[in-house]
Amino acid sequence: MPTVCLTEIPADVLALIEAVQAGPVLKAETLNAGLNSEIAARVHTADGTLFVKGLRQEHCRVWTQQREADVNWYVNGIAPALTWRIQAGGWDLLAFEDVPGRHADYAPGSSDLPLVAEVIGRLSTIQAPDTIVRTMPDRMKAHTSTPELFAGDTLCHTDWFPTNVLITNRAVVVDWAWASRGAAWIDPALWVVWLINSGHTPTQAEKWAARIPAWNIAPPAAIDAFARAAVSVWEEIADGQTQPWVLDILNAARTWRTHR
Repeated sequence: MPTVCLTEIPADVLALIEAVQAGPVLKAETLNAGLNSEIAARVHTADGTLFVKGLRQEHCRVWTQQREADVNWYVNGIAPALTWRIQAGGWDLLAFEDVPGRHADYAPGSSDLPLVAEVIGRLSTIQAPDTIVRTMPDRMKAHTSTPELFAGDTLCHTDWFPTNVLITNRAVVVDWAWASRGAAWIDPALWVVWLINSGHTPTQAEKWAARIPAWNIAPPAAIDAFARAAVSVWEEIADGQTQPWVLDILNAARTWRTHR
């Protein structure tokens, strides 16, 4: 379930930020694009602008803050750089360099598609750090009888919601809360579902995935199994949901499964 994003930064959080910045917060703009943070804000100080995200330390998903911190060094040039982390006053806060980009457009014909394919290709060559112990076979074991087909040592982002990709002169990937260890073709496969949701046919979507070398050497049976498992995942997410985007993604996953 998504975490409610606060519309204003609490005074105690502002005080923590000002302490580490050694100066006042001149302006704070809260954002509502993310689904995983209580605090998501662009913070302006005398030293510049940062993107700050955070959760209360008792929050059930505060572990995602550690996941983001663990991953950041390994995705230099792919993700915004982590500037500092605060764990105090009941809060866990991360500050990243601010990337003044717009959200990616996955629609057919979009000039963003080559940039996204390029960054997924770069990511598919990065080995997951030892701190990333959650694996794709473990995450998917309730949705397939063959989770071992998804095993690997690649660092997988796994959440290709278009708001998680910022476009400048390149694609920058944010929100690494669900980063996992798995096969190098996992992220291209997940992107296929989002491309179908954005108006591509399954064949067109897979042609974009084929720009990523890891996709082309993946066993077809493994991709087939993943397509079936993806439907099961989204059926679970959609159970009781009324948000149109969730149902749209479920339909896209079903379309891909039928195609495979």
